[in-house]
Amino acid sequence: MAAPDSTAVRTALWRALHVAVDPPPHVFADELGLRLADPGEGWRHRDDMDPATAGRYRAGMVARARFVEDLVTERAGRGVGQYVILGAGLDTFAQRRPEVAARLRVFEVDQPGPQAWKRARLAELGLAVPDWLHFVPVDFETASWWERLTAAGFAPDEPAVVASTGVSMYLTREANAATLRRIAGFAPGSTLAMTFMLPAGLLDEGERARHQATASKAAAAGTPFVSSFSPRKC
Repeated sequence: MAAPDSTAVRTALWRALHVAVDPPPHVFADELGLRLADPGEGWRHRDDMDPATAGRYRAGMVARARFVEDLVTERAGRGVGQYVILGAGLDTFAQRRPEVAARLRVFEVDQPGPQAWKRARLAELGLAVPDWLHFVPVDFETASWWERLTAAGFAPDEPAVVASTGVSMYLTREANAATLRRIAGFAPGSTLAMTFMLPAGLLDEGERARHQATASKAAAAGTPFVSSFSPRKC
């Protein structure tokens, strides 16, 4: 059973580190992801946790997480009943926000191995999987996530919120385009929240150096950046 990839673990740790080292009020409070990842006592001394070099990335992660969950809460209040998390990783919305999540059908879409690992960790922590939480194991590059999603109970004729954050850069352009075409056909009233990576040529010198360093680390960890998009192409 494959463990979660390094990007999912890093995101969970950054969320926890925000609560640990940044002054309140906190933008986003998620310490459960740390329990899922279980990185060991020395996790705060990792290079990618260094506030001097990774603080801006941590800020971006918690800001996007807060934006998406605020969006989901607002749309749920308007009657939207489905939430799809593409590349869910160690997302903990269903466990942290049951007062909102229980009003939805939540679908976590991710690679089969890491998702099975996550389910095992939830069981180890005594966290039950409620009826409204659905796990959808699929590889975006080789299989139809749409078919797996509908088989898991997604209703195509009902609106949904779809989140795809920190995913596009790890997929080919073809997989990204196919995903966007499919989401464009969702029921009226649906909403997509998505992040993408800018091409290095659009960054200033300092940002370009940070981008190249991050890209090198991602490649070394086995999760290389594959796609980038300018705003005009999105």
